[in-house]
This record gives sequence, structure tokens and C-alpha cells, in this order.
Amino acid sequence: MTQKATNVLENCGLPIFFKVDNANEIGISAPKNRNGLAVRTWVRSLSFMQKEALVISDTTGLVWRLASDEGPSLNSFDSAPCPLGFFTVGMVSSYVNEIQALAKIQNIKIKNLKIVQDNYYAMEGSLPRGTMIGGALPIDLDIQIETDADDGKVKKLVYDAIYASPIIGLMRESLNSVFSLSRNGMPVEVGRVAALDGPSEPDPDDRFPAVKVSDDPVVVEPLIEKLAKVETKSDVAGGAASGLAPEQNRKIHVRGICTLREDGVKQIDQYLHSLSGSQFRFLSDEAPQHGGRGRAPDAVSYISAGIGFCFMTQLGRYAAILRQNLDACRIVQDTHFSVGGATGGTGKRGEADPVETHLYLRTSEGDDFARDILDMGEQTCFLHALCRTELKPNIKRIGSFRD
Repeated sequence: MTQKATNVLENCGLPIFFKVDNANEIGISAPKNRNGLAVRTWVRSLSFMQKEALVISDTTGLVWRLASDEGPSLNSFDSAPCPLGFFTVGMVSSYVNEIQALAKIQNIKIKNLKIVQDNYYAMEGSLPRGTMIGGALPIDLDIQIETDADDGKVKKLVYDAIYASPIIGLMRESLNSVFSLSRNGMPVEVGRVAALDGPSEPDPDDRFPAVKVSDDPVVVEPLIEKLAKVETKSDVAGGAASGLAPEQNRKIHVRGICTLREDGVKQIDQYLHSLSGSQFRFLSDEAPQHGGRGRAPDAVSYISAGIGFCFMTQLGRYAAILRQNLDACRIVQDTHFSVGGATGGTGKRGEADPVETHLYLRTSEGDDFARDILDMGEQTCFLHALCRTELKPNIKRIGSFRD
């Protein structure tokens, strides 16, 4: 994978985002459902920072092809949203799902719901010395909601719904992700990271090219679109190639603003601050049993794709900064969540299991490199950091549109 080689996403002849028509043919299926929601994500590298993912949620049974790119800060093409954008979009979508469902259960009529979510991350240390580490910080939420219910009832509704979200399961306790590792088709023992019990999943590499675009008329378009292109700047914080410096001390701010369209589809505008990144608009919808029609990727699919994309970015950074050979990498990642306390009718807080990732590398480097890149990929990944960090959402405001 070379920097600024070819813009594969824009030259591959496929839409960048679409529903997959032939899931059975390519052999992707969700993992066994053990908690209520089970998601499998295949991700492969296309070039230095461009990745594509196939994501299937057990709840919907639908497969979506999603793609991620980085902007000028990582010397890439900015052709698709950054990994952290997918995660923010999935989180805020999940919160909206639970607020809507709990309001319905409690017979509280709401409209004009809007959530502004701010995610914050940090990275510091030296990659060559092995001290670089990614971190996740508490999120901020600003919730605007129109209802005739009194303020106390609305506040309780919102707090209960937020903590009923499946995503809370990744934040409420420290979860150490587990991994298996393969180099050039051969298994390799992992190093510092926790080992995944059981056999590795098959490498999906040769199945990506067989994917076909669905013409399902139910799907809303465009699933994801760029609203504003970032201006490339050099010699400024977060500017061109700043993310490729071997020493880091920076913070990242991702904002997602979620509203509901008239057809019930969630619309999320995603912004990347503190780094150079464009503004994107995402659409999200749930399975029929959770109040949607499967017209766009569901919340946990976006969340899971974001984790996989972010981890893959860190692998690419590591190889580039240390000038090590990495021809290709792929993952099979499984995520398991409880159903939402409101959307699933359990009345319980959200729960999740540690993220399970099978990593496949193609490289001329040896097994020690494979272990090192896995260790540092996990250590510098913002979203694996979120999983291993206990975080509480900071609900800054619950107001009406008249406030």
C-alpha cells in the first residue's frame, strides 16, 4: 500500500456506498447471535488509507458495502468519510432510536427531535519508541425535543433512553478487544493483545470482487454524500500529513447532528474538527422489528464499520511511518450487543462483548512485524481505546426548539 497511489474508490467502477445484492453468493453471514444484536464486518485495504467494508447485521439480514478514506491530514484523497465519522453516526442514530421507542412506550408524543453529539479523541507519544497511544474522551450531547410533557418527565425519558442504547455496552466498563493473526496465509501467535479463543474465520479476500450492487427500490439514496469539501492546508495543526508524524500530541473532535426526515429515516450530518476533513451526510434506518424499513444501514452496522475502519487506519499509519512493507491487510470483525432497552423492550441498560477481530496481513516482513503492527494498531486505535475506557455521556442540555 503506497501513499497517494491511486484513488481506487473513485476508479473502481462501483458506487462508493450501496446495498449488496448477493450476500449468499459471496458467503457473508452474521455471527451466531448470543446477546440480541450480532454484526459481522469484513474490511480490506484498497490503497494506503482507502478501505471498503461489507457489513451484515443479524437483525436486518442486510449487507451494506461501505467505504472509508482519510483526508489531507493522512495524505489521502478524502473520497469517503473518515472512520470516526461512521462511529459517531452509529452512536447518535442509536440514541435517537431509543428516545423514540421509549417515548412510544411511555405514551409521550415527541416531534422535531434533534441531537448534536460531539466525540473527542486524543493521541500522544512516539510510534518508533512504541509509546504512542490513542485515547477516547467523554462525549457531549445536546438534545432538542418538542413535546407537551413536563421538563422532569422529558429529562428522565432522555437519560433512560441514552443508557438503554446498545452502544452504552462498549462504554460502561473496560472491554479489552481480542484478536487472531495471520501473515501470508499462515497463523501467527499474537503478542501483547489478548488472543481470540477458537479457530480463525476464513480470509474473505477473494470474495470482495464478486460483490454486486442491489437495485432494491426501498433503499434511499444517496446513503452517504459529501456536503462540503475540506481545504488542504499545510504547516497548521491538523493540516496536510500531520497524522503521519512519528510523534503525536493532538486531539480530534467529531460532530454528528441527527434529525428525522419526514419519511422517518434518520439524517446525520458529520463534521470533522481539529483535523482536515470534509463534511458528510449519512442516512440510517432500522429493521422493521425496530421501527424502520431497512432503507439504509442501521446504527450498529455504522458503529461496527467505524471500529473496523479505525483499526485499519492505524495499521496503515504504522507501516508508513516506520517504512515497513505492508502489501495488504484485511479483517473479519464480530461485534455483539444487547438489544436496546426500549427498542428491544427489555427495560435494561445496553451491554456489549469485547470486539473480536481476525487480522490477515500480506507482507514481506516477518512474524515479529506482524505482532508489532497488531499490538500498535490496537494501542493507537481510538475506537478500541473507547472500548477499554469507562465513559459516561455528558448530557449538556435537554431543551426545546423554542429555547
